[in-house]
Amino acid sequence: MLLSQYARDDGTLQIVARDGTEAYEVRTDLSLYELAMDCIEKGVSLRDCIATLGMNGAVDLEALYAAGRLQPPVTHPDPAHLHLTGTGLTHLGSASTRAEMHKKATGDETDSMKMFRMGVEGGKPANGAAGVQPEWFYKGNGSALVAPGAPLASPAFAEDGGEEPEIAGIYLIAPDGTPVRIGWALANEFSDHVMERRNYLYLAHSKLRPAAVGPELLIGDLPESIEGTSRVIRGNEVIFEQPFLSGEANMSHSLSNLEHHHFKYALFRQPGDLHVHMFGTATLSFASGVRTQDGDVFEIEAPAFGLPLRNPLSFMPLGTPGPRTEIRSL
Repeated sequence: MLLSQYARDDGTLQIVARDGTEAYEVRTDLSLYELAMDCIEKGVSLRDCIATLGMNGAVDLEALYAAGRLQPPVTHPDPAHLHLTGTGLTHLGSASTRAEMHKKATGDETDSMKMFRMGVEGGKPANGAAGVQPEWFYKGNGSALVAPGAPLASPAFAEDGGEEPEIAGIYLIAPDGTPVRIGWALANEFSDHVMERRNYLYLAHSKLRPAAVGPELLIGDLPESIEGTSRVIRGNEVIFEQPFLSGEANMSHSLSNLEHHHFKYALFRQPGDLHVHMFGTATLSFASGVRTQDGDVFEIEAPAFGLPLRNPLSFMPLGTPGPRTEIRSL
């Protein structure tokens, strides 16, 4: 089952469900966040709840997409309680690009390669044990979450704006503090790779950018192997197109290990909070020499996730001075 949300004329959210080619409005006035919380409190699955609610009329998701009405599949009523986070160096092949960005003049093994090797050796522990912890990063709160079709804005001080095609897990924290996975979605973990290449200690700065998720949410198990395509479109020309692989079969860490090392922190188990956690990639147009421009469109698709995730880039020219942040005393 795939779930999505669109904005009604009054600004409220309408849930849409589909199991095949046809999409239908779910017969509810609740947002997906509210419905998921209700399911947790009642102890029922999201799929069973939707089957009980039933459907209204069919909807044209492509038309809603074109009209700019599709929203992220899950949002929080208070953006401060939505966390955008992720893990890197988790996919087979992901270390080579990072190692090239962070290579040392001596030719010694980079810290990135060491981290990747640790994941290969200890990222998929047996018998439910905790494995080696991955690289982890913070992207922002719900104010940085961008709807499908909306621009990914690169700030004036940025040196680059590049896509990262990933799979994200969406989680809601139950009243007792237990993380509950709602589903999986495509994500564009938008980053500044030029800044990161200057010094790997700038990784945290490079990740403080918006991210896009959706447009549809996959309910149930994540396929063992995911084969998708990442594109950069400039005008009417596709200037970059490359397959990307995800799913545990293509990863150096198990998903359960990555989930454990995020939610082991009590900070991330606050009741009612929503988490969008991105699991990494090995495919970047930046690694192929592409330098993005204002107006370029990123497109990420994988068959299991329904509609592709598309977002244009809004990029101020390099060297454009940004306003200095002034702090006033109280």
